[in-house]
Amino acid sequence: MLKRFSLDLEGELSHFFQIIKDLAESTRCIYRKNPNLYDIPRTLWMPTHHAHSRIPVVVFLYPQSVEVTQLHETLGIESEIDLTIRKLKDWAAPRPVEKNLLTMSDTVYVHPEPLGVVLIIGAWNYPWAVTVGPLIGAIAAGNAAVVKPSEVCVHTAKVMEDLLPIYIDKELYPVVTGGVPETQELLRQRFDHIFYTGNSMVGKLIMEAAAKNLTPVTLELGGKSPCYIDKNCDITIACRRTAWGKYTNCGQTCIAPDYILCEPSMQDRIIEEIKKALKEFYTDNPKTCADYGRIINQRHFKRIMNMLDDCTIAAGGENDEANCYIAPTVLRDVKPEAKVMQEEIFGPLLPIITVGGVDEAIEFINKGEKPLALYVFSSDNKVIDRIRDETSSGGFVANDCLVHYSISSLPFGGVGNSGMGCYHGKYSFDQLSHLRGCLIKKLNMEGVNNVRYPPHTPKKLSWARFILLKSSSLGWIGRMAMLAILVVVAAVALQRYLH
Repeated sequence: MLKRFSLDLEGELSHFFQIIKDLAESTRCIYRKNPNLYDIPRTLWMPTHHAHSRIPVVVFLYPQSVEVTQLHETLGIESEIDLTIRKLKDWAAPRPVEKNLLTMSDTVYVHPEPLGVVLIIGAWNYPWAVTVGPLIGAIAAGNAAVVKPSEVCVHTAKVMEDLLPIYIDKELYPVVTGGVPETQELLRQRFDHIFYTGNSMVGKLIMEAAAKNLTPVTLELGGKSPCYIDKNCDITIACRRTAWGKYTNCGQTCIAPDYILCEPSMQDRIIEEIKKALKEFYTDNPKTCADYGRIINQRHFKRIMNMLDDCTIAAGGENDEANCYIAPTVLRDVKPEAKVMQEEIFGPLLPIITVGGVDEAIEFINKGEKPLALYVFSSDNKVIDRIRDETSSGGFVANDCLVHYSISSLPFGGVGNSGMGCYHGKYSFDQLSHLRGCLIKKLNMEGVNNVRYPPHTPKKLSWARFILLKSSSLGWIGRMAMLAILVVVAAVALQRYLH
């Protein structure tokens, strides 16, 4: 196997097939090579702690405070590792399932087993969280994994390439750096699962490549996540939490509220409250505030600025292309056909669209693709329940933003155009495991099986119908009693057959 996995197109790409083949062979004996499998995720503590001293280059191309980076990146990883270490023994254990009368004396269970080799393709906006997060699940489930960090975050990819092999088995978890050619070559190889975080356009290409080998995929994508602010709520708190959710990481968050829906009479108040929150969070000059980020590069800067052409700016709008800076910006009276409403913004622009009330808000949301997240602020539980029940989204949050991502006991993932599959905690383990159905029968009590053997008769069919369809309505004692009766009947039948 190669000693180094940062690929040179003229040399090492020719070794891809051998790398994947070697990893596939390795996964067959991971449990034997690492009897104490439950300690493997613990090794990922080291890179996060080590990285604290190098945060400006580890996480973002542009400086942010150490506190911001820990809050948005490393704390979540540490929480995920802690949960995995505590719960892995339970997750990996056989899972008994309900039995029918014919299998009451048998052992029936679900046995989680590794898929094999997982390809993890990370994103640039939270490069540690969305790359190492899935890796924790892959390791916990007993898989090998090829880690492909985003090439957009050059420094982060380099640190990952240098640090991860120090603390985890570099032959089971190689890091591949590079750009589009390297990713395309990876996708030509046969993996047992592909885990991708990014945009929907690339997600479709990933799925197309995976289909050639019938490789299952987890796609964590994005979309336009709505935020409905109801008239029955504390608007100050709603706007404060919405502003935090929107402008965290300069709006470059896949579950950031993409736009606000509210009644026309609320628009001016919402704008003023968001302005107050922005001043509190980022001072009068966000450009000099260490807690406010930058757009990742000039290509994305230009893409975001082009969205402003047909919009009315209510707050912000200042920008500096040389520094990829766009101030926190609020847009008022936005029309559904505006440029800013045609794609995920992924930047610090917050459009406000006015609607007649909750009915119109639900109708508007349902006209678009299913979003990765949906937010509603209301003091009325009936409003919250209606929006939850009459819409569809990857995640649903009432009276806050983003926070559901931090709860490892909740599944995180999209639906429809915002993705497929989910992860975090046990959901990562299950997503990256094959849940193998197992039935262990005994060789005795053969008479019970006569009901399924030819010749088939109406009487046997009646027994089969009762055993398979009716016995589930009996309690445990009832099923045991019926089993005893069935055994006696079978014994009598068998005795007659033998004599």
